[in-house]
Amino acid sequence: MDLDAYVLAHAGDWQRLEQLVRRRRLGGAEADELVDRYQQVATHLSVVRTSAPDPALVTYLSSLLARARHRSVGTRSGTWAGVARFFGQRFPAALYRLRWWWLATMAANVVVTAVMMWWLLDNPVVEQSLLSPAEVDSLVNEDFEGYYSEHAASHFAAQVWVNNAWVTALCLGLGVLGLPVAYLLFQNLANLAVIGSIMHRHDHGQHFWGLLLPHGLLELTAVFVAGGVGLRLFWSWVEPRGVPRATAMAREGRTAGTVALGLVAVLFVSGVIEAFVTPSPLPTWARVGIGVLAELVFFGFVFVLGRRAVQAGHTGDVDAMLLEDRVATAD
Repeated sequence: MDLDAYVLAHAGDWQRLEQLVRRRRLGGAEADELVDRYQQVATHLSVVRTSAPDPALVTYLSSLLARARHRSVGTRSGTWAGVARFFGQRFPAALYRLRWWWLATMAANVVVTAVMMWWLLDNPVVEQSLLSPAEVDSLVNEDFEGYYSEHAASHFAAQVWVNNAWVTALCLGLGVLGLPVAYLLFQNLANLAVIGSIMHRHDHGQHFWGLLLPHGLLELTAVFVAGGVGLRLFWSWVEPRGVPRATAMAREGRTAGTVALGLVAVLFVSGVIEAFVTPSPLPTWARVGIGVLAELVFFGFVFVLGRRAVQAGHTGDVDAMLLEDRVATAD
């Protein structure tokens, strides 16, 4: 390749990117042009590296791309538009793309919980080995309901949110190991099955579901999503599907990060419901109806917005611009 001719042909593109980087404010069209120019110059740098790796030119283009990326991120991050893109495209796309993993996790956990509750109801000796009659009486008549109203609602909402966020973070963070995710999910469901079987055995089944379902539908769905995404991260290095394991794990790890950020908002909603709706004096049908509505909104978010986002080319991974910059500036 004739390097001088290549520089002459594309110098105008580089100068235009320089102008956009130096401007204090960018309009909508200029911000879009900045991204387009960035991608264009990143391609130029790749060509130069491959065909005529002139050190001075490589350094100049790498520096220009780094400043352009910083300018783009600086003008976009922290804005309402960025938040809207995350919740309107990136997060729902990640949930939709990985839907079979977390839906399968959800179905498996529901079946396991139902089987455990049925077995516990059929084997009362297990209950007797876990709790004394006095503890069972206290759980059924006081402790289970009191758990939702013993603290101020705002304080309880924060406590619930932190606890559930920690569980989902563990599922995502330990997902690469596989087995810890299964253990965390089992521990969570075993506790639910034991309490549920005790409440049913003592004719408080309706009371149990009336207090659990308003917040539990959305809360447990978030946990199942985290578990499914964590298991997908594990599977990415077991079966990388024709790409290097490091590449597959990096892609799914970035997507897991997207899901983790999005689930913070989902768990916040479930925490608010648990603190303000579950212990409220509303009739059971109204409280459960609010929980069902929240769950339907979540599924609509995934299967309407998520499907549209995936069809538009989004995957839940970070913006292509950031990935291109990582490649372009590599030594």
